[in-house]
Amino acid sequence: MRTNRSGLIVATLILACSFLLSANTVTYPKGNGASILVPLATDSLLLDIDAVNSKLVAVGERGHVLVSNDDGRTWQQVQVPTRSTLTGVFLLDEKHGWAVGHDAVILRTTDGGVSWQRVFYDPGQERPLFDIWFADRQYGFAVGAYGFFLETHDGGQSWQERIIAEEDFHLNQIGTGPEEQLIIAGEAGHIYHSHDRGETWQGIESPYHGSFFAAAILAEETYVVAGLRGHLFISIDAGNNWKSLPSRSSDMLTDILEIDSGRFVVVGLDGALMVGRPSGQMEYHFQQDRKGMTAIAANSRNNLYVVGTGGIKELSLMIGGDSQ
Repeated sequence: MRTNRSGLIVATLILACSFLLSANTVTYPKGNGASILVPLATDSLLLDIDAVNSKLVAVGERGHVLVSNDDGRTWQQVQVPTRSTLTGVFLLDEKHGWAVGHDAVILRTTDGGVSWQRVFYDPGQERPLFDIWFADRQYGFAVGAYGFFLETHDGGQSWQERIIAEEDFHLNQIGTGPEEQLIIAGEAGHIYHSHDRGETWQGIESPYHGSFFAAAILAEETYVVAGLRGHLFISIDAGNNWKSLPSRSSDMLTDILEIDSGRFVVVGLDGALMVGRPSGQMEYHFQQDRKGMTAIAANSRNNLYVVGTGGIKELSLMIGGDSQ
């Protein structure tokens, strides 16, 4: 993935797409019980989406999990053992995946999303989880509010809490890159990166003191971060120097996806959708309905799918023109 995407957390998009109120003001829903299957789940508020080959999985409010096995042509809601809002999903391969959300819930699937098990749940923490990532079937970690960082070395059977920074700012999204590089977008301009699959982390001097909700590594030293009020930055030297990119948005930017040869797509809550290049060149494709988009993924045919206030939507994106 990849949504909290400041420390703003929600259970509905009106409360800002899973991230618009401070954590200590949110009333967390009960996580006990199974999610309820509903006929219009594909149109409900969805907060994250991930894809591996022809399989896509989207997650969102009330424990909704939707699975497609045919490149997004058809979708099926599956029942999961939680009704907590799910904010992040990660697919390692076509069989193994994990999802996280409010009540510090972590779900796992080993059969491609047909069934899910709850492997962690701690509503007493009052620290929701926002994103999750795995290096392989055994080692992975989840991040969330107030510096919450959970790590597993046994595929999610057990979880240990770690501290990766002295500050307890929200950790909003995990971005991945080549050579085992990782980056975390955080609250109040905090950015952390790792060059060893998350074994160690270092802070990066930030170009902005507002919160970041999305981060990506395009190449070994090319980082892109995005956040509040349309702020978008790129660095070609691993965060030592940053360049501001014009987003034409004044709303929250929520996700970044590399599409090919360094080109990347950025989406946001005001229908913002733009294509960027490391050179700084930008193309703009704002959605006419201006519905909020919280996450983006590409299927095996390189078609783009977004989720947000309008549920799941396949994008028709003509790269190369300015549509605003």
